[in-house]
Amino acid sequence: MTSTPGPVRGAGRRRVPGLMRPDPDGPWSAERWRTTTGVVALVSLVAFEAMAVATAMPVAVRALDGLDAYAWGFTGFLVTGLFATAVTGQVCDRRGPLLPFLVGVATFSVGLVLAGLAPSMAPFVLGRLVQGLGGGAIIVSLYVLIGHSYPDRLRPRIFSYLSAAWVVPAVVGPLIAGTVAENLSWRVVFVGLLPLVVAPVLLLLPAMPRGSPPSRPGGGAPASGAAALVAASAAIAAGAALAQLGGQQLERGRLLVGLGGAALGLAVVGAAARRLLPSGTLRLRRGLPSVVALRGLQAGAFFGLEAFLPLMLVEHRGLSPTAAGAVLTGAALGWSAGSWWQGRPRLPVGRQRLATVGAVIVLVGLAITSAAVVTEVPVLVGVAGWAVTGSGMGITFSTLSVLLFRLAPTGEEGASSAALQLSDTLGCVLTVGVAGIVYAFLRDQGGVAFAVMFAAMLLVQVGSIVAATRVTPSAQLRGNGRCEQPDNIQDPAIAG
Repeated sequence: MTSTPGPVRGAGRRRVPGLMRPDPDGPWSAERWRTTTGVVALVSLVAFEAMAVATAMPVAVRALDGLDAYAWGFTGFLVTGLFATAVTGQVCDRRGPLLPFLVGVATFSVGLVLAGLAPSMAPFVLGRLVQGLGGGAIIVSLYVLIGHSYPDRLRPRIFSYLSAAWVVPAVVGPLIAGTVAENLSWRVVFVGLLPLVVAPVLLLLPAMPRGSPPSRPGGGAPASGAAALVAASAAIAAGAALAQLGGQQLERGRLLVGLGGAALGLAVVGAAARRLLPSGTLRLRRGLPSVVALRGLQAGAFFGLEAFLPLMLVEHRGLSPTAAGAVLTGAALGWSAGSWWQGRPRLPVGRQRLATVGAVIVLVGLAITSAAVVTEVPVLVGVAGWAVTGSGMGITFSTLSVLLFRLAPTGEEGASSAALQLSDTLGCVLTVGVAGIVYAFLRDQGGVAFAVMFAAMLLVQVGSIVAATRVTPSAQLRGNGRCEQPDNIQDPAIAG
């Protein structure tokens, strides 16, 4: 008697990796899904705020009669962010990220109210200063939380999620902010964000480590050292502000005062940066110092151009605020695509070389975008160039975040995260400040001002490429002919 074979279990079903069998220890596991959701939600809120403010800024500054001080709408936020990031890193390493996270969220919310209700340009800048304090504390706290909650193998995916969190705000943020600013009030763009802060905070609070981190042998600076770091971070913020104020005096014909103030401010920034950044950062020493330097240079080139791109499109090319803000969407989508690509389980090159690839792509994108200053060049060329720029940023920034945790000394992840964010913010402060000086000085000459600003950003990005070639530590260059930790080996957890 012959038996008829029954159906084989699972026959005809194609197993999809990561879908049929979710990773029990992945970012969306029972242990981590609340943390992942909260981090992504809060970054989405930050992304929406950034896209909305960049879109509404030309309308807000014009309404407050502060076009000459346009750059302060951005540098006000960034200057205090310098102070907050440096201090928060030290606090996180000593007491954990919970307290600075809560203080940061509260301060950021107060800043939104102050900016949204400002009757003139000075109170508006004050609100942006307060926002910067909160924003710097939030970002560093999130980086420390990621380092605490996710192992190294999951961090590329987490950082790709963070870049992906910019997608929806990038698509709807400029449209919503432009429409609100044109038809209701630019003030709604600020105060309307307050209710959205609550849910991410409630999700993240249970995941925040309580108490002080475990002590390490010889670790932790003495109280006098911590006080010196606070003083140095205050000095670097004050120096950056002084440099911009001095530069603005040049536009008013006060040559000696302007040059003296700018030189003094830059000198203070340089001296304080040596205290706050890893040793060798300003010299592009191989390894972690060059990782930190690359973050600052590339952030400066990108955001220095982005701050004035909507203004150029409105004032020089005649676009509406909504249309000009929508141009920012291309970079955000490109950023997410680049970050997703670098987070794949298999990569054609190692992590360190990937930083150079991203930096070169950014340079090409910035050059294409800058061509839109020429009125004969279609605006769509600039849109395409900005999307290319964003893809390079997504590759480089996510890669640098992974390299940071690989190269940071054990127990100093908070200080290293703060250094990375500090370099980012310092680069933005200096380049946006320089661009603001150029704009105030050459504003009456139309497109010439934007051409000079954008050319300066291209030069900064050339420096980024140099730094990218030096992110490999010297010890790896000397060891066994291998210069990188490979990333082209498939992660079994990702493969499923």
